[in-house]
Amino acid sequence: MIKKISGGVCAPKGFRAYGVHCGIRKNRVKRDLALILSDVRCTAAGVYTTNLVKGAPILVTKAHLADGFAQAVIVNSGNANTCNDNGVEIAEQMCRLVEQHTGVPAADVLVASTGVIGQKLSIDPVAGGMEELVGGLTAEAEGSSAAAEAIMTTDTVRKEAACTFTLGGKTCTIGAIAKGVGMICPNMATLLLFVTTDAAISSEMLQRAISCDVKSSLNMLSVDRDTSTNDTFCILASGLAENEPITEEGHAFAVFCKALHTVTSGLCRLLASDGEGATKLIECTVKGAKTVQDARAAAKAVVCSDLLKAAIFGSDANWGRVLCALGYSGADLDVTKLDVDFRSRAGVVPVCRGGAGVAFSEEDAKRVLSEKEIYIDVGCNEGRGSATAWGCDLTYEYVKINGDYRT
Repeated sequence: MIKKISGGVCAPKGFRAYGVHCGIRKNRVKRDLALILSDVRCTAAGVYTTNLVKGAPILVTKAHLADGFAQAVIVNSGNANTCNDNGVEIAEQMCRLVEQHTGVPAADVLVASTGVIGQKLSIDPVAGGMEELVGGLTAEAEGSSAAAEAIMTTDTVRKEAACTFTLGGKTCTIGAIAKGVGMICPNMATLLLFVTTDAAISSEMLQRAISCDVKSSLNMLSVDRDTSTNDTFCILASGLAENEPITEEGHAFAVFCKALHTVTSGLCRLLASDGEGATKLIECTVKGAKTVQDARAAAKAVVCSDLLKAAIFGSDANWGRVLCALGYSGADLDVTKLDVDFRSRAGVVPVCRGGAGVAFSEEDAKRVLSEKEIYIDVGCNEGRGSATAWGCDLTYEYVKINGDYRT
């Protein structure tokens, strides 16, 4: 049984974390440097942005993960360390600072950055903040929360998740922190996501697990149609739960993947609901498609539609925009079989059956769409493929945030 718990990245055995304000950000009340540290060397894996322009930290992290092991993750916010001629040097220096202050070899340190692109990152504030950062490391929940706060950019709330599950009679835990409320429309994960687990699992199986998971979690998330340059999803496994190590597919691997998806899908909801300027979460579930791939394409198209996002902002039941998105999604659909419902805690409003509109009360629809969480249910009535995608409404505030993001 999978049970959701608190504690974030500090929930699994052997992990400590913390976050501080070191001075990268001008705002002194905002933390801007985070560290996650394992007591032991971990098996590890990662997936990254598909943008051809990649932040220097990604290049360093990929190199350090080449052997499938890591023990620490250092992250800064406020500066993406991207498109800088000394970017790799700075990222490497951040890893060496971790070695100097913790003893963990720099080659076992993963590094990530988020914030403004094309602005040089000085190593001085990072170096100046290391003593406080390492001194604050704790296995308590507040350590994860401090780290989660330190990686935020335009996020308004921290994103943390954790769960427990059982493998061979041993209780295992997965925990995570994430950030990202803009530039989220990937063919990977357009955000920062750091996952820790005390399960014993090989690097190869970790890589297989997260590479598969992103297809139904982070790749199904959209706030806007921009793909960031620094997106990183890394996972570290300490093995301290002492389960029989997972080295191949089978029951144990399936259980691990299910627990992982519980954490990542939960974070997707948090990330979408906190989208830049957002007032509402949009969750679109497509069922009965010919294939899972068709269902994913259809659901993602709906949450990506600017017209649909604007309609949800205005609580307007303009269901034609759902069908429009489904039609250009690239999914193999029979439009004469499509059913669409709008749903929230205020009720359900069927708006389309068999590809044609049905009568509904505009008053009821307005009430349903005025809630904070809006569900769009699409029935294809052709097969067994299903998928869920997460997004948010498009508001005036989104333009305001991005109109002066740099200045």
